[in-house]
Amino acid sequence: MGVSVLTKEHFKIKDTNSDFQESDINVLIEAASQVIAPLGPISTFAARSPWLGLEKQSFDQVAGWLKTTRDIDIYPSASMILSAKNKGEIDEAYVEMGLQHWLDSHPFNIPQDVAEQFCRAALKLDPLPSTLLSSPKLEQLADEFSGWKRDNIENSSMQPISSQIENQDGERLVDILDHHVIKWCKLFLDDSQAGWTMPNREEGFYRAWKRLIQYDPALGKKQRESLKDWPQEAHLALQEALFALEIPESDIQAYLESHLLSLPGWAGMMLWRSRQSSHEQALLIDYLAVRISMEWALIKPYFPLANQRSEKKISVAPLLASWIHWGNLTIDEWSQMSAAEQSEYLSFAYRFDEKFRRKLWLAAWEQTYTDQLSQKIISKQCETDNKKSVLAQLAFCIDVRSEPFRRQLEKEGPFETIGIAGFFGLPIATSELGCNHSHASLPVILKPQHQIKESADENEFKSYQQRKQTVNSLSSTFKMMKQNVLSNLLLPELSGPWLSLQMVARSFMPKGADRFIHKLHETWLRKPNTTLSLNHVPNTEAEMPVGFSEEEKVAYARQALKMMGLTKNFAPLVVICGHGSKSTNNPYAAALDCGACGGAAGGFNARVLATLCNLPEVRETLSSEGIKIPEDTVFAAAEHKTTVDELHWIYVPELSEAAKEAFDRIEAIMPKVSHNANAERLAQLPNIHKKFKNPKAEAHRFAKDWSEVRPEWGLARNAAFIIGQRELTKGCDLEGRAFLHNYDWNQDEQGDILANIIAGPGTVAQWINLQYYASTVAPHYYGSGNKATQTVTAGLGVMQGNASDLLAGLPWQSVMQSDHEVYHSPLRLLIVIQAPSKYIERLLNNDSGFREKVQNGWVRLASIDSNGRWENW
Repeated sequence: MGVSVLTKEHFKIKDTNSDFQESDINVLIEAASQVIAPLGPISTFAARSPWLGLEKQSFDQVAGWLKTTRDIDIYPSASMILSAKNKGEIDEAYVEMGLQHWLDSHPFNIPQDVAEQFCRAALKLDPLPSTLLSSPKLEQLADEFSGWKRDNIENSSMQPISSQIENQDGERLVDILDHHVIKWCKLFLDDSQAGWTMPNREEGFYRAWKRLIQYDPALGKKQRESLKDWPQEAHLALQEALFALEIPESDIQAYLESHLLSLPGWAGMMLWRSRQSSHEQALLIDYLAVRISMEWALIKPYFPLANQRSEKKISVAPLLASWIHWGNLTIDEWSQMSAAEQSEYLSFAYRFDEKFRRKLWLAAWEQTYTDQLSQKIISKQCETDNKKSVLAQLAFCIDVRSEPFRRQLEKEGPFETIGIAGFFGLPIATSELGCNHSHASLPVILKPQHQIKESADENEFKSYQQRKQTVNSLSSTFKMMKQNVLSNLLLPELSGPWLSLQMVARSFMPKGADRFIHKLHETWLRKPNTTLSLNHVPNTEAEMPVGFSEEEKVAYARQALKMMGLTKNFAPLVVICGHGSKSTNNPYAAALDCGACGGAAGGFNARVLATLCNLPEVRETLSSEGIKIPEDTVFAAAEHKTTVDELHWIYVPELSEAAKEAFDRIEAIMPKVSHNANAERLAQLPNIHKKFKNPKAEAHRFAKDWSEVRPEWGLARNAAFIIGQRELTKGCDLEGRAFLHNYDWNQDEQGDILANIIAGPGTVAQWINLQYYASTVAPHYYGSGNKATQTVTAGLGVMQGNASDLLAGLPWQSVMQSDHEVYHSPLRLLIVIQAPSKYIERLLNNDSGFREKVQNGWVRLASIDSNGRWENW
C-alpha cells in the first residue's frame, strides 16, 4: 500500500508532547465529524440534513461513497420510482433525454443501437433473474474471463477492524462493541429517566468510563485488565488505541469516520453536546476514545491479525448477466468476441449500473415536478386578478402546512396572506409565566440575543405559582417514588386505580378523556393575563439582556415588515400568525410544532412582534423612515394549529372600528376555512374514510387519541421553496408541498433581503427537505423505524428496542403510506426565486455556500423574471 504504520515514536505519547498531540488529534476529529450531523434532544427536535458537512462534494459523489463505506443507497429505490411513474409523477421523456445526454458524453466502442437497446431495457428497473445469476455456465464464463484489466479493483473502504472479526458464536465484534458503547452513552447522557446518575459524570465521559470499566461484568477479566492501565487522558487513550490497532497513518481520519458512522445517532448527540457548552467541548474526543479503546480490548485476544484491509474485486458475472438479460446477448455471441470487445461491453455495463439508472430516474422525477409547478404558476399569471380593498393581512410561517390554510382563507374574503419565517426575525429566548428557565424560540442555526419574560399581577401570580407548584410536586413525588427501590413497590397500589381509569378512558373515549383532563388542568391552573418584558432591563444578572432597547424595538419591527414586503398599503387588521400542533402520546410532538426552531411554537414570537408594531414610539420612528402605518391599523397575534387547522387568538388589543370589522369577519368565516382545510388534509391520511361527516371532529380525534401514530403528515411531500410575491402563487393549489416566502425584488435593490432569505429560511427548508428525503430512501439508517416499537430513552430520543442507535430521523409513519407505498416523494428541494436574472447571478457570486449547493446537486434552482419567464439554473 505504500503507507507508513503508526508507532509510539510517531505519536510521542509522553506527557511532554501531549499538547501538540492533542491539537493534532483534534484536527483529525474535527475533519472526521463532517460525516455525521449534530443531533439534539427529541424534546427540542430540529430538522437537520444528515449530509450537512459533505456539501463540498456532489450529491452523486456522496451517494457513491456511502454505498462503498456503509452499503447505503440514497437514490430512491426501484419500487419507489416505478410507483411514482405509475402515478404519473415521472415523464419518461426526461429519462430518455438523460440517457441520450449520457451516451453522447460517454463514447464507447459499442454499436449505438446495441447500447441504446441495452440501456432502455435496463432502465425498466426489473432485477436480473436469480436463475441466470446462479447459472453454472455463467459462472464458468466469468471465471474464465481475464481480459478486463482496467478498474479491476474497487476503491476499498476503511472499516472498523472489529467489523471483520467474528467470535466463536458467530457474532461480529463490531456488533458487540456497539452494544457496549450504547450502554455507556445512555448512562452518561441520561438526565431525566435514571434514578441513579452515572458516577463521576462531571469529570467527562472518558474519565467516568475509565473509572467504571474495570468493574464492568459484561467484559471478561482479561479485557478489563487490558484497560486497567490505559491512559487517563482521552486523546492519549485514542492515540494508544490507534497505535495498538496498527492503523496506517493515512487512514486515521477514515478510520475515525467509520466509527462515527457506526452509531451516527449517539455520535451525533455527543457532537451536538460538544457545541453547546465549553465544559463539554471535548465530548466527541471522549466518545471516540471510549469506543476505539473498547474495540482494542475486544480485539486483543485475536492478535496477531492478518491484513484486514479488504480489496473487493468487481464481480464479472452480474455484468455479463445484464448483457444476456437486457442486451439479448447470447453466450455464443459472447464467446466469439475478442478480449478487447468483452472488456468494452463489461465496462459499459459497469458504468451504467443500478445506481446510475436510478439517478436518471430521480432527475426525471424532479424535472417533471418542476414542469408541473411552472405550468401552474405561469398559467395563473395569465388570469386577471381583480384587486379588492384588503380587509386584513395575515402573516403565516413559510411552513408547507400553511399553504392549504392560506388558500382556503383567501377564498372566503378580501384577505391577503403573507409568508415569512415563523420566528419573525426575533432572536429571542422566551420565559413563560412561572418558568425558571427560558428556551430559544428561533431556528437552531441562530442564537438568541434577548430574553422575553411573561409577567402578571403580583397577587394573581402568587396564587398561580402555588397551584403550579402543587401540580409539579405531585409529578416529582410520583417520579421519586417510581425510582426509589422501596417506594416503587407501593406505587402500583397507590396509582393503579387512577392510571387504569385514565388508560381505559383514553383508549375508548379519547376525545372525552382529553377534554376532561384539559378542562381540569385549565380550571385548576387558571393562568392569569400576562404582559411581556419588552423594555430593556439594565443591570440584570441574566445570561442575556431582558427586553429590547428603543432602537432594537424599531429595528426588529422594521426588519420583519421589510422581510414580509409589508411597508405600505396596510390593511385595518394585520395578524401575525405563528404555528404549533397538538397531539397526544407523541415523542415527535416537537417535530410537528416547528422543524426549524427546536420544537418552539411560533405564537409567543407572533405576540412579541404584534406588540412591537402597536407601540406608538415604534410607529413614529418607522413613519419618519417612510413606513407609515395608519392610525386605525392594529396588529394582533394568533397561532395556526396545524393538526386541527384552526386559528387560535393569542393577543388581540383594543381594535379600531375598521379592525373590529375585519376581526369579526375572520371569526365568521373561520369555521368554514377550518372545515375545508381539514377535509383536504385528512383525505391524504391513509386508512381513513374519505366521506367523513365532520372533518373538525375527525381532526380533533386524531390529535387526542393516544394510540394514533399519525396525527398529521407534518411536512411530508415538501418539494419547493418559492420566494416571491403572493400574486405569483395566489389561487394555485400547491398541494401543501411548497414553502412560501414573500419577496419583492423591486424593494431589494442591493439584494440583501434575498441573501438573508437564502441564508436563513432557505437553509432551514433545505435541511427539512433532506431529512425527509433521507428518512424515505434509507429508513433503516437515517429514519427511526415504526413508532409503535420505539423506546424513548434517556429523555433524549428514541431507539428500536432497548439497545439500538439513537435514531436521528423521522419515523416510518411520517413518510410511508403503507408497508410498501411511500407517501413522501424523495425530491431534492426546488428553490424558485421571482427576480431578474441579474439578481440570481449576484446571489450565486456572493454566496459561495449556496452556489456549491446548486452546483453539487443538493438543491435545484429556478427563477421567474419580471416578464413571467421561467428559467432553470
